[in-house]
Parts: sequence; C-alpha cells; structure tokens
Amino acid sequence: MPKRFPLAGLLRLRHTEQDRAAATLASANDRVREAADARIAARRTLEETGTAMPIEDAATLSAVAAARAATRGMLRELDVVVEQRRTDAARAQDEYTAARRSALGLEKLEEQHTERTTAEELRTEQNALDEIAARSCTEGGTR
Repeated sequence: MPKRFPLAGLLRLRHTEQDRAAATLASANDRVREAADARIAARRTLEETGTAMPIEDAATLSAVAAARAATRGMLRELDVVVEQRRTDAARAQDEYTAARRSALGLEKLEEQHTERTTAEELRTEQNALDEIAARSCTEGGTR
C-alpha cells in the first residue's frame, strides 16, 4: 500500500485557496471590462451629441452644453472607476500568483514523495522477486 503524502491536507487547502483566488481574479477582470465598456459608451455618447441635433436657439445650445458637461463629468468618474478596478485586478493577480506559488511548492514536494514511494515499492518488489528466484535455485532449480 503506497504511503500517503503527509502534506496532502495542506495541498488541498492550497488548491482551494488558489481556486478562490482565481475566481476573485476572474471577477475583478470582468469588472474592469464592464467599467471600460461603460467608459467607451460614454465617450461615444459625448461624440454623438455634437452631431446628433441641429442647434437652432440658445436654449438648445444650453441643453447640449449641459449634456456634454455632464457626460464629461461622467467620463472623469468612469476613469476613476476604471483605475480603481484595474488596481483591484492587479491586487487579485498578486493574490492568485502567491496562492499558485504556495500550491506549486507543495505539488513539487508531492511529486518527489510519489517518486520516492514508487522507487521504494519497486525496490521491495524486486527484492521479493530476487529472493523467490534465489530460493528456487537453491531448492532444486528447475521445475
């Protein structure tokens, strides 16, 4: 029976942490994309308001100017949101990298353990076969 890797429980924990960090990273990247898409949509709106309607009087001009100012303000806010979300995504990437690094070290230890255990089992099996062969030679040889 193969020997169980003594740090298997810790390795499972590290894999769970890695999975959680990966999910957090994916979510953070989705939020960055959503904010960037909202910013692109706001910029398109700002570009379209200048050509969408003819300005015939002062009231229309004031309304267009107010709409453009509001859109510019929204763009500035969206820039801040995008930057915040990029920072969050970078932090999530760092956390994922750290979790992966922790799991990777244990995975290498597990691989070494498996190799040693397999070599030990093969050595034991070979010794048993050698002993059987030696006995059959001393007990009369051929059958």
